Amino acid sequence: MKEDSSYEALIEGFADLIVKSKRIVVFTGAGVSTESGIPDFRSRDGIWTKHDPEDFTYQKFVRSKEARRKMYLMLEDSGLMSGAEPNPAHYAIAELEKMGKLDCIITQNVDGLHQGAGSSEDKVFQLHGNMVWSVCLGCRKRYPLEEIVHKVKQGVDDPRCEECGEILKPDGVFFGESLPQRELMEATNRSAECELFIVIGSSLVVYPAAYMPTYAVKAGAKLVIINRDPTHMDKAAHIRIHESAGHTMSRVMERVREKMNTWDKP
Repeated sequence: MKEDSSYEALIEGFADLIVKSKRIVVFTGAGVSTESGIPDFRSRDGIWTKHDPEDFTYQKFVRSKEARRKMYLMLEDSGLMSGAEPNPAHYAIAELEKMGKLDCIITQNVDGLHQGAGSSEDKVFQLHGNMVWSVCLGCRKRYPLEEIVHKVKQGVDDPRCEECGEILKPDGVFFGESLPQRELMEATNRSAECELFIVIGSSLVVYPAAYMPTYAVKAGAKLVIINRDPTHMDKAAHIRIHESAGHTMSRVMERVREKMNTWDKP
């Protein structure tokens, strides 16, 4: 597509790529979550402009009871636990799975909204964890994060696992903590094996997650980027759309349904 193509022409071309593809990988970032009202971390008004990231390292969390309390209260104040619901982008991606075209979702988001929209758990690779849960660092039992935050707010001193008494930690990846290796390996392999790689709502600045579209392009996949701001991969993209994730994905799925219905008719 040419740089000056109209929005509708971009949607048309994007829909054609989806219809022709059998193995699609979708990569999502904060720009998808923010459309559900969830604040991001790194923007000009993001969470890290109000809190010092150095206060929330894995090492401090494990070592200090006060650091654990501070983390849980920060999560409450940040708006991450505001009862957000999936938005049209999440539902459009889930529809790709229903059509049998989605290989997987690789996400930097920690909100669990892809699963909330109907995407299968085994198709969602959460590279930065899932902050819907708090997990025991001993026996790995999971508890709803909201439940643990509520206990802290009610004055419970350092909530522990009911099974083994070990520390509970929000199930996201903290500074100083490695990404989950199974998810990272699966994401890398699937990126290199797809036909179409779709980036939605990510500026591709956080690594190693941001390597995924590079793996796809090097293996010969087509690349589509939907993000309000430019990314370093824009020149490698077949289609770039600098609009909202929800509106764009809803519009393109309308065209995909129309095209597939037409093709299915005798």
